[in-house]
Formats: sequence, C-alpha cells, structure tokens
Amino acid sequence: MKVLVTGGCGYIGSHTIVDLINHGFDVVSVDSNIRSTTQLLDGVEKITGKKVRNYKVDLCNLEDTHAVFHENRDIVGVIHFAALKTVPESVADPLMYFHNNLTSLINVLKCIKEFNIPHFVFSSSCSVYGNTTALPVVEETPLGEAQSPYARTKQMGEQIIEDYSRVNDTQSILLRYFNPVGAHPSGLIGELPLGKPDNLVPVITQTAIGKIPKMVVYGTDYDTRDGSCVRDYIHVTDIANAHTRAMQYLIDHKNASNCEIFNLGTGNGVTVLEAIKAFEKISGVKLNYTTGPRRPGDVIEIYANNNRAKEKLGWTPEIGIEDCMRTAWQWEVSLRNKVLSN
Repeated sequence: MKVLVTGGCGYIGSHTIVDLINHGFDVVSVDSNIRSTTQLLDGVEKITGKKVRNYKVDLCNLEDTHAVFHENRDIVGVIHFAALKTVPESVADPLMYFHNNLTSLINVLKCIKEFNIPHFVFSSSCSVYGNTTALPVVEETPLGEAQSPYARTKQMGEQIIEDYSRVNDTQSILLRYFNPVGAHPSGLIGELPLGKPDNLVPVITQTAIGKIPKMVVYGTDYDTRDGSCVRDYIHVTDIANAHTRAMQYLIDHKNASNCEIFNLGTGNGVTVLEAIKAFEKISGVKLNYTTGPRRPGDVIEIYANNNRAKEKLGWTPEIGIEDCMRTAWQWEVSLRNKVLSN
C-alpha cells in the first residue's frame, strides 16, 4: 500500500518514511525543500534499501499539488508534515506562517477530496494547548490561547480538518506531539536545521561541537522546579512509529469517528536545565551556556497524558531522555565527521 508523506525530506518525515517502509508500506514524498534538502532521503535509502521519490513541489501551489495526486492515484493515505515550524520566526512574520501552513493544508485536503483518498494523518502539536494549568494534558483538555502564530496555525489546521471531516468520508487522525528529539540509531538520519536552529536539542549539540559558541537558556524565572521551561521530550523514532500505527489503525477501520485525536508524549516533563545535564552526562562535554530573558511565544510547562495512544494505537514510547541525547550527539558527530572526510 502506498502512502504519500508531505515534508518527507524533513526531520520527522524522514524518520516516519523509514518506519513506514519497515512495516511494508510503499512511500512517495512531497517536499519543496525550502527548509530541507534530499540529504535525509539518501540516509533513508541506506537504512531501508529503498529509494524514495520526492516531488519538489510547493503545496501552496494547487496546480502542482494536484499533479502529484493525479500521478499517484493508488495512494491509500496521506501523512501531512509539511509546514513551517519555528516559533520565534512565526512571531516575527505571522502572515508567512498563516499563508504557508494553512494554504498547503487546504490544497492537500482539496486533492484528498477530489481523488477520494480514504485516510489522512495530520502532524499537529502540543502547542495547541497553550499555557494550560491542567497537567498532564489529555486530548479533552480545552485549548488555551495560542502563544505564537505557529501554534495558532496548528489550532486552525485542526479545526479545518474537523470541519472537513463532518461532511466528507475521509478518515482523519490528528497527532498532537510534544518535543521530538534524537536521531535514528544508525546515525544516518537526524535533525538537520538549515541555518541557526531554534529547537533545544540541536542548539545543545551544535554548541557542544563548536558550531555555536555559546547557547542561551531563555527564562530561568518560571514557576517550575528549577525556573526553566518544562517540556515532554520524545524520541523521533517513537513519534515516527506512532504515525505508522495511526495509518494502520485507519486502514483496519478501528476508528470510532471520522476524526480522532491522540497525544504523543512520554508523560514526563523535563526542564531545559535537566535536559542540558542529561546531555552533559552522556557526552562528557561541558556545555557553554548562559541564561537570558524569557522568549516570546514559549509555553511555560507542558507534558502529555498518552493513555489513549497506548490503548487504541498500541503505541508505547520506548526511549528515555539520555538515549535521546545520545543519538542526537551521535548524529551531530557524524555530520562533523562527514565534513572532515570531505
């Protein structure tokens, strides 16, 4: 069975392609490569032995998007990752985020409807919950005020899909994941931010290896156990496996409604300073970091209740914070070694 993965050249998309192939699916990718390269697909081929075709298409262009669906009429489902995802950038340029993230989603749904694609999995985010005090969050936790335009695009994306699902036959799943980190244990694919990273773990590894001279911990005066933000860090291969399980769940007609929601997190909150200590422990590298003011758009504390995904999808996260850091560091070192060998 063939699955179309949008954003397949990206961090989570590439890991999900590996998991899909390992579970017997045929995969095609769509990625504009404005924030990615096909380098990770080369890694996918080395891991799986399968060459995955990528259509270099901007999903905001309906005609080009339509052409991809027309050429792949046999797909059984779509997993939609393609989106801009940097919180600070979204704060600085909200219109770019609303245009890109929502137009691309609408175009994909238009094609899903026209070509009668039965299954759709959407990459959502725990950012939809905002600054909630109801922790750990369950899927029924009321959505709070979005703390960034990026988060608002995820809230609006979910609402678009829910409204679409009420009047169409497509079966959809919204996966709200927390903070994906780490890299494939092979060391062949991992997080590959173009330019300066905003996510914590690549900032940590790039600081440790010398790409970034000093990192900043934004905010140490929050009402948390050590004053820094709390996040639920979950390994990217665990996240990837949940997408495969979600697609199979829909194919097996196990869903009770046209649109279901699942949290994907470990259920454990880790502070930024604790994450730094975990990295220092596994790497033996003392990080050069300083503390700074709070960063606009950051939620104070968020972690998941993942019982629904465990019960319905049969999914359990298997990798802890230290192994998340270990694989992320192995990936960073492999990138440096590749540069040195060239």
